[in-house]
Parts: sequence; C-alpha cells; structure tokens
Amino acid sequence: MITTITDARLFDGVRVLDATTVTLEGDRIVDVGGPVSSAAEVVDARGATLLPGLIDAHVHTSERALAQALRFGVTTELEMQGAMTGDTQRRVGADPRLADVRSSGFALTPPGGHPSELFPAGERPGGPPRSEGPAPVMPFVTTPDEAVAWIPRLVDAGSDYIKLMIDDGTVEGHPGLPCLDQATVDAAVREAHRLGRITVAHALTIDATMSAVRAGVDGLTHLFMDRPHTPEVVAALASSGAFVVPCLVLDASMMGLTGEAFAADPRVSSRLDPAWLATLRSSIARYPVGNLDDVLASAAALHSAGVDLLVGTDASVPVPYLGGVAHGASVHHELQLLVRAGLTPVEALSAATSVPARRFGLDDRGRIAPGLRADLLLVDGDPTTRIADTLALRTVWRAGVASSL
Repeated sequence: MITTITDARLFDGVRVLDATTVTLEGDRIVDVGGPVSSAAEVVDARGATLLPGLIDAHVHTSERALAQALRFGVTTELEMQGAMTGDTQRRVGADPRLADVRSSGFALTPPGGHPSELFPAGERPGGPPRSEGPAPVMPFVTTPDEAVAWIPRLVDAGSDYIKLMIDDGTVEGHPGLPCLDQATVDAAVREAHRLGRITVAHALTIDATMSAVRAGVDGLTHLFMDRPHTPEVVAALASSGAFVVPCLVLDASMMGLTGEAFAADPRVSSRLDPAWLATLRSSIARYPVGNLDDVLASAAALHSAGVDLLVGTDASVPVPYLGGVAHGASVHHELQLLVRAGLTPVEALSAATSVPARRFGLDDRGRIAPGLRADLLLVDGDPTTRIADTLALRTVWRAGVASSL
C-alpha cells in the first residue's frame, strides 16, 4: 500500500523543511517532497505538521503502557529497568498497536540498593512473580568482579544497553542506601564497552553524576537535582561526550509538584484511564527541598555547553506513590518543560526524535527521510513554534500502520 501525506509542514527530526509531501510504502518512507502517485492513498495534512514518531528515552514499561504511549504519538520507548528483552521485545515489535521498545533489562545495583526504597513493604521491584517463563535477571553486585561477571549474562538475556544505579538514597529520603563504588562502576563500564554495549547511569546527585562521568558512561538517565549546577560539572559532562535524559517531569514530581495542571488539558485527560489520570495528578514528593528552577537552569547550562539532552519521563506503573508522570502523555509535558528551560521548540522536538535515535544507535528512525521506518506523527498546528501543539494529535503511523488519534 502506498500513502502520500500532502500539504504538511515538515519537521524532519532536525529542521523544518519546505517539502510538503511524504510518501510511505509498507513500513518505510520512500519519498520526501516528490510528486503524488496516482496509486497512492492521499492524506490531506493542510494546517498540520508532520513529525517523526516521538521517542521516550526513559521508561519502565509493559504492553498496556506501550499501547498508551502510541496513543500519544510515542512510537518508541527506551526501557531503563524491566523485562522488555528477548522474545517479549520481538513480540511487541511485531504488534502495530504498541510502541516499539528497547531495554536495558535490569540494572546493576547492590543488594538493598535503589530502587528497593521506593516500594512499600511486600512489593517487589520489577513487578509480581511470573507464573511462567524465566525469572527476571536481577544483577545485584557489590564488587568489580561481580559486575564484570554479570554483564555477559545481561547481554545474553537481551539487554540492548547496560544500566548502572549510582544512588545513595539522598534524594529519595533514604541517605546511606547501599551504592555502587567507583571501582565497580569503572569495571562495569569497561566490560559493557568491551562487549559492544553502551552504558547509562541512574544518578540524581552531582557526586553520583561525577562518578558516572569518571567511569566513561555514555549517558545519564537523570539530571542531578541535589544542588545547582557548577561550571565544573557542566564542563565535565560536556567534555565527556555523555548525553543526559533530564526527566524534568520526574524531578518535579520528586519535589512534590503534581501533574494536575497538565492533566487539566482535555487533550491529555481524554486519553488516560482513571488510574493513569489519578497517577498523573499525584506526585512522588520524596525531595520537597528541591528547586525546579535550579534543575531547569542546569538543563539550560548543559544544553548551552553542547551536551545532548534527550526527552524521557521515567513513567512506570499507575500508582500514586510513583505519580506525576504517565506513559505517552508526559513526553509532551517534558517537551514543554524543556522549552521553559530555554530550548527552542525545534531543539526540544529534536530531543524527542533524532537525538535519542542517534545516541542509542536506532539508525532506522527519529527522522523523516527516504529509507527510514514510517514512524510518524501528524498534529494540528505548528509545534515548531508552539510546543504545546504536539498535543493536537491527529494520526500516528507506527511502521507504516496508521492509527487515528
């Protein structure tokens, strides 16, 4: 089947283009800016903007969550702790009703380390026990040798990249939490790189961030929030080449700021079920002394220094104690916060499309160009000048399969 989208404003993942037509055949983009074939089904996109499908670069997901993400134009989620590897990932990839997914599998952390402190007594990190299939690979480590031994097991289990938890519990209200030491972090990063996997680190403080940078991680899955940025930490991140997924929506929730005002937008609330809406309207509230303006200023400073920022939300499950974020919806909130931090709308949109695709080696998506996957989002209005227009969702194509929004 051939589909041609006509008269659209085009954001190709990097810039706004003059071309006004995009032609899809099967699961691929086959032409940009060319003529309309007489054999094509034509989609009139006058008054709308065509974007690459959005990428959420920090989630903990499930098949239901992937379906919700797709309803908000998120065509790929990057899981940063969970079981979306191997056969599960391949099954999701074949289902056009779900966002595509890549995953770290489970992250290296010490016994009793993060994220165990987030869960009420009796609840298991990673969800309830499975009734069938292999148990999740849970890499609890305390030494460099243990870390090195775990990396090949994670790769064999299907981890697309390797995640390390570097967290002493300061921000979560549990100071003194067991935390990976520098030698263990160093060894894990070396071994992951030896096996061809990029590495990402969970780090919520400047000290944890610097530990990750010293080890040579490829990216940070959070932006530090314990104190304002310094010239030293900005320079260290910039010179390291590491990317940062700020998860500003998560930081706000940690500070006790709810998603209530964002959820009041009917373009948001109408697409969420009651459980997710209640979750979005709540907050985690474990770090009330935090200052969101400081975090936004840190994001701006890193961006100005040339650090790649990626859109991510840390959305997980619909429970109020992990609130303030929701799959799919909060990508749009994060875009708004990045613009509030000082990025232009085009820069923010790149942080949700071409930049995460490039940094995670997803060479078949994140841009609108011939030969790439037909992961596309059509929205009314012009989000390249008014970022909130990303919520004016009209149609999403996931590998060429269209869903009206």
